[in-house]
Amino acid sequence: MVAYAYYEGNRRIEQYANALVQRGDTVDIISLNRGGLPTFEIVDGVNIYRIQDRQVHRESFSKYLFQVMMFFIRSFFFLAKKHFKQPYDVIHIHSVPDFLAFTALIPKLAGVPIILDIHDILPEFYLTKFRSEKRSPIFTLLVLVEKVSIAFSNHVIIANPIWHERLLQRSATPDKVTTIWNYPDPKVFFPRARTRCDGKFILIYPGSLNWHQGLDIAIRAFAKAADKIPNTGFWIYGEGPERDNLIQLAHQLGVGDKVLFGGFLPMKEVAQLMADADLAVVPKRANSVFGTEAASTKIMEFMAVGIPVIVSRTKIDSLYHSELTVRFFDSDDADNLAEAILSLHADPAQRKQLAANALEYMAENNWDTKKETYLAIVDRLTGPRKSGQDMETKTRSEPA
Repeated sequence: MVAYAYYEGNRRIEQYANALVQRGDTVDIISLNRGGLPTFEIVDGVNIYRIQDRQVHRESFSKYLFQVMMFFIRSFFFLAKKHFKQPYDVIHIHSVPDFLAFTALIPKLAGVPIILDIHDILPEFYLTKFRSEKRSPIFTLLVLVEKVSIAFSNHVIIANPIWHERLLQRSATPDKVTTIWNYPDPKVFFPRARTRCDGKFILIYPGSLNWHQGLDIAIRAFAKAADKIPNTGFWIYGEGPERDNLIQLAHQLGVGDKVLFGGFLPMKEVAQLMADADLAVVPKRANSVFGTEAASTKIMEFMAVGIPVIVSRTKIDSLYHSELTVRFFDSDDADNLAEAILSLHADPAQRKQLAANALEYMAENNWDTKKETYLAIVDRLTGPRKSGQDMETKTRSEPA
């Protein structure tokens, strides 16, 4: 698998890799290095090759493109070398960007099937990340890159049904695209005992700190509600280009001492923090082309842990969820979000009922119940699986 991303904490990639390893397959991950981690490591049976460092900061498009191209070149030669040493059966490329599919050109020419997994649809992602417009030449170019990358790949996985339809309209045929949502892993996200007993009422958001995630809206709403909720706090865990702006905003609004900004944490630690909170908030912007269509994995993770969640009424999350399982608020409206926070704080019975309904929903919608869709794609592309004895002889280890 190739991903211009950190493997650690990327739930989607980790779930794919673990599903393959658990049934006896060998998995190599070519990824970014968060810093301070070894360039090669085996984690839960997965071979992780961290081939490039990346600092999280506010990037210009040129800086972002330079970093991606360096990763592309390194991945291209890494895959070619590894494939000649011990051939791959299938290569799974994770986008963004879509053109990472071509890092597998050499194995592809040798007959290895390629899966392109589009986590975030790139043209719309670009519009939001760099505040551009659809009529821009870059957007047109990215649509072309999307089409060419899909044509090069043997199969495409897309993260939600809205984007599935988008791809069918402009870049792919129905037989080539499968939708696999971002499901929480029930081995990590499940109801658990609270470890906190300080009597505080805690809100939580763990995730990327990008503009389209709407954390500034959540902080403004929290500031409005905090005066009416004694002994309250807001935990924000994650990294991203808006972090400094958000810290400054919290201090400007007088809640700097009540908003905790934590950094990146492993999934298991995030799950416990969720369980220790009273209420979760997912405040994505609906006026963002990308934000309103990008499904939030965090919502279902909160639901699986048993924590009630307030959700922005975006296009995709309105499709996924109902008022029975989440509390919606009007997107981009800090006043309406503050009202939802105060309402749920004052009504523990409603919080309990939302959590119970969500757990019932999650019993049928989790990675354990859906991973066979992915494994079937791999098997269809690679043909009959090798015997257990053959599989054992293919186990990769750290290179000399």
